[in-house]
Amino acid sequence: MKLLVTGASGLLGLNLGLLMHSRHEITGVDRSRLSGVPFELLRADLLDASLEHQILDAVRPDAVIHCAAMADLDACESDPEGARRMNAELPGELAAACAGRGIRLLHISTDAVFDGTKDGIYTEADPPNPLGVYSRSKLDGERAVLSANAGAIVARVNFYGWSLNGGRSISEFFINGLRTGRAVKGFIDVWFCPLFVGDLAETLVGMLEKGLSGLYHVVGAEPLSKYDFGVRLARRFGLDEGLVIPTSVEESGLKSRRAHNLRLSVHKLSTDLGHEVPGVSTGIEQFHTQYQQGYPQKLRSYTQDRNGLVNQEAQPGT
Repeated sequence: MKLLVTGASGLLGLNLGLLMHSRHEITGVDRSRLSGVPFELLRADLLDASLEHQILDAVRPDAVIHCAAMADLDACESDPEGARRMNAELPGELAAACAGRGIRLLHISTDAVFDGTKDGIYTEADPPNPLGVYSRSKLDGERAVLSANAGAIVARVNFYGWSLNGGRSISEFFINGLRTGRAVKGFIDVWFCPLFVGDLAETLVGMLEKGLSGLYHVVGAEPLSKYDFGVRLARRFGLDEGLVIPTSVEESGLKSRRAHNLRLSVHKLSTDLGHEVPGVSTGIEQFHTQYQQGYPQKLRSYTQDRNGLVNQEAQPGT
């Protein structure tokens, strides 16, 4: 299968490209100076509306996995117009362009479209109620995609793993702090369903191979608090779990509001795929194995320019 992956330097885009390039023909699209990756890379800014059509016509992929997004919550609050353009308008335009060419589209959304007030687990049938600019723009993006392309997949995700700059995921936040002996806060009142990025990449490609369409929750099978997640990471890495400080998100001082309950059902996904979705333990094990094998250092090597200098301009996609 020929796949076009946007946001190729982001946490999901880069890991997906590295994992899948030996099995599928991958072309990554990104506006950074990412270099040396083992898949084809196009440098382009998808906000230039003419370029998305040119890229689709040049690459002629079987499917597009749209990972690129404005994902920093506080940045979205500061620039709502930029968030709307990147997270809502662009996905709709790309969905229409794919539909007109018979190209499948898998659009990455977020579990944060829910306000977290439900007493229980959210299903795809539950009405969203986003709390901030980021989540509102992502919900608008979902609706734009499905309106323009009824055959598209919209995947609401929450994932973790190693990233290009070493600081894009919650797992890196915990490990980076704990390795230096620094106390890190873990929210006891925020529940989520994290999925290891490698498992997410496998699942997304599996959804395309199965010919699925519509809205899916693509998260881990096990809900836990962010505090518990930090403790489990500390234990696996042999770090001091006592440095993970139980904290309420309401006392965090974060600019953007966070939902307390992001427990999402994966019953629809596992039923349609025909197998169970991985849980936290297997993902943490893979995350730790990558650490032992020097995977974080390997990722950083892809940010070097021709002079061997680390490129600080890389723009993570999601």
